[in-house]
Amino acid sequence: MQKTVNIYYKPNSEYRRYPIGTTVLEILNDINPADKDLIVSAKVNGKSEDLNFAVYKPKDIEFVRLTSSSGMRVYVRTLCIVLSKALYDLFPKAQLFVEHPLSKGYYCSIKRLGRELTPEIIAAIKQRMDELIASNLPVIRHEEQYTRVVELFHKRKMYDKLALLESLQRPYNEYFELDGYIDYYNGALLPYTGMLRLFDLEPIYDGLLLRLPSGKNPTVLEEMVPQFKMYEIFKEHIEWNNIMGVSNVGEFNRACKARKSFDLIKIAEALHEKKIAGIADRIINDLDTLRFVMVSGPSSSGKTTFSKRLSIQLMAAGVKPIIVSLDNYFVDRDKTPRDKNGEYDYECIEALDIDFFNKQLTQLLAGEEVSLPSFNFETGKRMFRGKKARLGPRSIVLMEGIHALNPSLTPTLPEETKFKIYVSALTSIAFDNHNWIPTTDNRLLRRIIRDNRYRGYSAQETIARWASVRAGEDKWIFPFQENADVMFNSALIFELGILKKYADPILAEVPRNSDEFSEAHRLLKFLNYFASIPDREIPPTSLLREFLGGSSFKY
Repeated sequence: MQKTVNIYYKPNSEYRRYPIGTTVLEILNDINPADKDLIVSAKVNGKSEDLNFAVYKPKDIEFVRLTSSSGMRVYVRTLCIVLSKALYDLFPKAQLFVEHPLSKGYYCSIKRLGRELTPEIIAAIKQRMDELIASNLPVIRHEEQYTRVVELFHKRKMYDKLALLESLQRPYNEYFELDGYIDYYNGALLPYTGMLRLFDLEPIYDGLLLRLPSGKNPTVLEEMVPQFKMYEIFKEHIEWNNIMGVSNVGEFNRACKARKSFDLIKIAEALHEKKIAGIADRIINDLDTLRFVMVSGPSSSGKTTFSKRLSIQLMAAGVKPIIVSLDNYFVDRDKTPRDKNGEYDYECIEALDIDFFNKQLTQLLAGEEVSLPSFNFETGKRMFRGKKARLGPRSIVLMEGIHALNPSLTPTLPEETKFKIYVSALTSIAFDNHNWIPTTDNRLLRRIIRDNRYRGYSAQETIARWASVRAGEDKWIFPFQENADVMFNSALIFELGILKKYADPILAEVPRNSDEFSEAHRLLKFLNYFASIPDREIPPTSLLREFLGGSSFKY
C-alpha cells in the first residue's frame, strides 16, 4: 500500500492526501486554480520553496503568484539564468552583471564582450533567450558537497561565485543547471523555462535593460520610465565600491575576515560626508537665486539625518538654514482625507494645507517675517507657539518630507528658487554578478530595528504594514524622484553586517504560524550571508545611528 501524506491547502482551508514525495508542482496541477499560469512558487509551512519541492511530511501549502514581490523575484531569477545561458551560448568569454533595478526593470552590463554592445547584439541575445524559453527546458536544482561545487565554478572561472561560497563555509551548497550551464542563485527559480511568458531586452545607457511583466497586470510589460539620474547615482556607488575593493558579498566577507571592516566604515562614512559637503557647495554657489532646499525620500532612507548633516555643512559656510517641517502643515483632522479602509490618510498630498504652506513660503521669499506653525497630533489642530522666521541674504529654508519633490506642493514658487534632493538607501553591493540585493531590503531592515527600539513595534507588525508603506511610496514619492537636482544614496557598504546583529533577534520572534513569517524567514536567510561587524566604530553622526541609536542628533 502506497504511503500518503496530509496536505493542508490554506486558501481553501481544506485537507488533501498525496503520495509521499509528491512535488508542489504536481499538487498545483491537481488543485488547478483558475490563475495557475500566474503561480511561480509556494509557501510551505511559511517558507518559500520552488515548485519542485517534494513533500514527505504533513505541510501547509499556499501558492505564490507573480503579482507578489516574492513571486516577481522568482520570475526575475529565472529570467537571469536564461539571460546568462543565452550570453554564454553566443559569447562564451563575456561576463554578465545584473547590477540594480532601473526604469522598472533591471540594468545589466556586459564585460569582456570583445566588441561594442550594439542593439544588434542585444537582439541576438534576446532571440537566443526566446529559443531557450520555447524549448521549455528544465531548470534543475542540485545540492552537493562544498568541494565539488567549488570545483565546478572554478572550472568555469566564476570567481564571484567562489568568493561567496568560500565566505559562507557551508558543507553542502546548491546550484542550478540549465542545459549544461550552471549558476548560483540565492532563492527559488521556476522549474521550466517555458513558464517565462513575458520579458524584453532594451539597449539603455552603456548596457541593457531586462524588462519585466507588470506586477499589477502580468500580461503587459512594465512601462519603461527614464531614470538617468538614478542610473548615475548607482554608477557613482559602484565606483565607490571599487575604491574600497569590495563589489560583492563574498569580497565584503573576505574584508571582514581580514579585519578590514573598520577601514570600510571609515572610508564609507568619509565618502558620505564628502558627498554631503559637495551638495552644500552647490547650494551655496547658487545662493543668489536659491531660497528653498527640498529633501524627499522613501521610508527609512535616512533623510532626517541627511538634512541635519546638510544643515551643519551649510552653517559651516556661514549659511543659516531655517528648518520647516511639512508635518506642521497638515490640515485639521476633521478635513483629513481617509483611505479606502476609512483610516486617516496622512500620506496623501491633500492632507497638507497647500494654500497656507505656499502663502508662508511666498511671504518668506518676499523677505517678510512669518509665524511658523506646529501641528498638535493629540488635538488634530494647528498651533502657533511663537516661533518666527525671516529669510536673510545668507539664510535658506530647508524642508524635508515625502512630497518635497512633487510640483503640486509648491506651485507658487519660482523654479529657480528651489533645490531638490532625493535621498534613498540604494543597496550598493550584490551577492555576486547575477544576484542583486533588493533595494528595499536595507530600508525594511532599518525600519524593523527603529520601530522596535523607539516605537515598540514587533517585526511582525512592521512587516504587516510594509506593503501599505510601499504602496504610498509608489504613489507619492517614486514618480517624482527624477525631479531632483541631486540624488544621495544613503546606503553604506558595511551596514548589513551591522544591521544583522540588531535585526536577527527581532525577526526570530515572528510567530511561525503568522502571515509575516515567510518574509521574516527570508530576511533572516538573507542576513546570514553577511559577516557580523561590531558597531563601535560607527560615528555618532552616521545615518545608521538614526536607526540603531547613539546619534548625536536629536530627533
